[in-house]
Amino acid sequence: MHSRTNCLQTSVRAPQPHFRPFTAVKTCRQRCSTTAAAAKRDQAQEQQPWIQVGLGLAAAATAVAVGLGAAALPAQAVTSEQLLFLEAWRAVDRAYVDKSFNGQSWFKLRETYLKKEPMDRRAQTYDAIRKLLAVLDDPFTRFLEPSRLAALRRGTAGSVTGVGLEITYDGGSGKDVVVLTPAPGGPAEKAGARAGDVIVTVDGTAVKGLSLYDVSDLLQGEADSQVEVVLHAPGAPSNTRTLQLTRQKVTINPVTFTTCSNVAAAALPPGAAKQQLGYVRLATFNSNTTAAAQQAFTELSKQGVAGLVLDIRNNGGGLFPAGVNVARMLVDRGDLVLIADSQGIRDIYSADGNSIDSATPLVVLVNRGTASASEVLAGALKDSKRGLIAGERTFGKGLIQTVVDLSDGSGVAVTVARYQTPAGVDINKIGVSPDVQLDPEVLPTDLEGVCRVLGSDAAPRLFG
Repeated sequence: MHSRTNCLQTSVRAPQPHFRPFTAVKTCRQRCSTTAAAAKRDQAQEQQPWIQVGLGLAAAATAVAVGLGAAALPAQAVTSEQLLFLEAWRAVDRAYVDKSFNGQSWFKLRETYLKKEPMDRRAQTYDAIRKLLAVLDDPFTRFLEPSRLAALRRGTAGSVTGVGLEITYDGGSGKDVVVLTPAPGGPAEKAGARAGDVIVTVDGTAVKGLSLYDVSDLLQGEADSQVEVVLHAPGAPSNTRTLQLTRQKVTINPVTFTTCSNVAAAALPPGAAKQQLGYVRLATFNSNTTAAAQQAFTELSKQGVAGLVLDIRNNGGGLFPAGVNVARMLVDRGDLVLIADSQGIRDIYSADGNSIDSATPLVVLVNRGTASASEVLAGALKDSKRGLIAGERTFGKGLIQTVVDLSDGSGVAVTVARYQTPAGVDINKIGVSPDVQLDPEVLPTDLEGVCRVLGSDAAPRLFG
């Protein structure tokens, strides 16, 4: 998995911030900085390892075209269907994070499948690829039929027709499908879906054990069509709730911001000379986030606000480079995120010295719906001591996938690495712990509501 980076010595290969075909994954311990064109090419970048339902698929990262030739094979003729199978096999062979391949001989599996699995028709080839990937016991390394790959790409544009849920597997058994975050203003959020809810059935179909792609197919559908979702709060399986939802096109505005005046003293940084706070809400990291966040922080910096409130609650992530870019707007020096694979630390992403505001007191609001690229941002700001993290422990999704295009329009999502914070904390299944424990719902997410609460007697103590 390759990124286009500007480094002091040589160009290195890493998951972010810009991709090239990853014909070889190299090891690098030097620090790199992105080009100024990051915002324009974000759409070809890493996404989180889950699915956005109603927002677009995000079970894996960016789609990257990779030329995959047939591996050395016995002398017998190789059919076109077997060549497609070999493309999928090679994609995993080159980039998979676990080089033991879950204790399997990857080369032996290739030979066994070519000899014993029927691949006379495209459907049979797809079945063989699915069976091959299942051996890895990795729910995020998956085969994507052409229609599902196309849906993933539509998701990077920020809208799709559905119910407005991001879903993932739970952090325990890996069998339950849970709500990562509901889209603000989407049908599911309006009906009461919350981050962490366990989905039991969709239109009467039990979803436990299904792939995220299968569940997304159940939840998506024609605009204005109906779907019934039964779910329960975490740890309360006997207390189910039934939501009757109307599918609609859900579009996410990635960045909103405002200046709150006459803020209560409790919510201000110690010794603040002004009663103003800048509030920036990052709802997702998509191809528009970098430019919009840059505008927000630039404008608030010019106003000279007493403090910044960066709200990434219920931000399930998205394009990894956008998260790194936002961190660089607020941190002037030091490491931001480490990328590790089975061989250890592979790449380090650092601040580039071109921050917009590295001094204004900062608090970052998080909750259990804060995940992946959002956790990268929170971890970077925490470990660099740039700001305080307030709320509850984040979700803990730190795996990195890339999607390899296959020649027939299908693809393979491959787990290639994992995130670590600058302090070396593995985010996956752990998350980022807050510096300040705070009820995650103490503040609304709409601009008017935030300022109203911050200016009232109910204003929370944000800056410790």
